[in-house]
Amino acid sequence: MSSQEPYTLHQASPMAYLVLLVGVLAVSTASIFIRFAQSEVPSLVIATYRMALAGLLLAPAALWRGKQAQTSLEPAEKRQVLLAGVLLAFHFASWIASLELTSVVNSVVLVTTAPLWVAAASPVLLKEPVSGNAFIGLGLALVGGVLVGLSSICSITAGGFGCQEMGDFFQGKAALGNLLALMGAWFSAGYLVVGRRVRKKLHLMTYTFRVYGMAGLTLLVVTLFFGLVLNASSGTNVAELLFDYSPISFVWMILLALIPQLVGHTAFNWSLAYLPAAFVSVALLGEPVGSTILAILFLHESPTLLQFIGAGFILAGILLASRQTAE
Repeated sequence: MSSQEPYTLHQASPMAYLVLLVGVLAVSTASIFIRFAQSEVPSLVIATYRMALAGLLLAPAALWRGKQAQTSLEPAEKRQVLLAGVLLAFHFASWIASLELTSVVNSVVLVTTAPLWVAAASPVLLKEPVSGNAFIGLGLALVGGVLVGLSSICSITAGGFGCQEMGDFFQGKAALGNLLALMGAWFSAGYLVVGRRVRKKLHLMTYTFRVYGMAGLTLLVVTLFFGLVLNASSGTNVAELLFDYSPISFVWMILLALIPQLVGHTAFNWSLAYLPAAFVSVALLGEPVGSTILAILFLHESPTLLQFIGAGFILAGILLASRQTAE
C-alpha cells in the first residue's frame, strides 16, 4: 500500500487500536489529577503548569524537527498559531476551574461537546458544509446539556421527577461550574477552527510545540497578573502563588502534563495516520466514560440518573454528528 492511500478499519494493525485505547485511557486521567492537585493549588496555576511543562517537554524534538523542515509561515498564519495558543489556554483555564465547582461527569461531558460547536461554526468561519446529522446531533447535545445542568437542582426518584426552585440553579456553584465547562468547549472549538488551516503547513510536533508554548505563556501572564492583584489585596506574592506547594501537588501537575497531555493527545494524533478520522473521533467518546469510572473509584462521585440521561443525549449527539463513511 502506498503512503498516500487511506487506511481502513480492516487494514489497520492491532497496534493502531492499542495506541488509540492508550490515548483514551490517558486523557481520562486528567480530571482525577486535577482534582487531587486542586486540594492545594489554584485552578489557574494548575492550567499554567500543565501547558508550560508540556511545551517544555516538547521543545527539544520540536526544535530539531523545525530545523529539518524549514517551513515558513506568512504573518497572518503566524498570528493564527498565536491565537490558537491563546484559545487553548482559555480552554484549559475554564475547564480546570469547572472541576472545582461541579462534578467530574458534568464537567467532562460538557467540555467534550467541542466537536459539535466546530460543526456549528464551520459553515460561517471555514465555508465548510455541515450535514443534517451534525445539526441533529447538536440538538441532542443541547438537550443533554440542559439535563446535565439541571442535575444540580433536579433528580429522578421512585416518586417521580422533582426540582428545587429555579433560583437555586443560578445561585449554585455547580451551575457556574457547568457554564465554565461549556465555555471550555467553546474555547476548544475556537482553537480547532483557527488552527485547522495553518496546521497543514507545519509538522505536527512543530505546530503542537508552538501552540502549547503560547498557551503556557498566556496562562503564565494571566497567573502573574492575578498574583499581583492578590499581593495587593492579601499579601500573597507571585513566588508563593507559583511554587509554595507540597511535593505531591507538583507530582500531580507533572503527571497531568505527561499522561493526558503528551501521551494522550500524541496517541490520538498518531492514530489518525493509521485509522479513519471518523473512527478516532468516535473513540474520543470514551473519555467521559473513563473519567466517570475513575471518579467513582477515586473520588467517590457516583453520577445521578439524570446525569446519566443527559450524558447519554450528549454522547449520542456527538456520535451522530461524527458519522461519516469510515472506509
